[in-house]
Amino acid sequence: MTSTEDVVRRYFSLVADLDSSADELREVVTPDAVFTELPNPISPNGHTRTIDETIAGFLAGKARLTAQSIEIHEVLVVGDRAAVRSTWRGTIGDTEIVAHMAGFLTVRDGRIVAHDTYDCYEPFAI
Repeated sequence: MTSTEDVVRRYFSLVADLDSSADELREVVTPDAVFTELPNPISPNGHTRTIDETIAGFLAGKARLTAQSIEIHEVLVVGDRAAVRSTWRGTIGDTEIVAHMAGFLTVRDGRIVAHDTYDCYEPFAI
């Protein structure tokens, strides 16, 4: 049996990998998964997405970004819930965007069923 932490780390690895596929992401999330992005400079009103909306954003990001990484600083697990502190870096053209993230995920039967993310972006270059 795969641990909650292993599932979460696999999920973040797939999200960060510009060569990963939508099918690979679908393997680690449930069809009824809910993704909630809290308000931030990229999404000022926040947004709640279904798996299909999340996949569309996943693919759009791959088309826009020339580089991307997620460094996981810590994962705290209690049962099927995980709290993840990480740093995301994405490059568009010559500009790197950096977000310090706190994510709260729920795993059911070895797959992500919910992901709430709090993204704190560093100031954007003007």
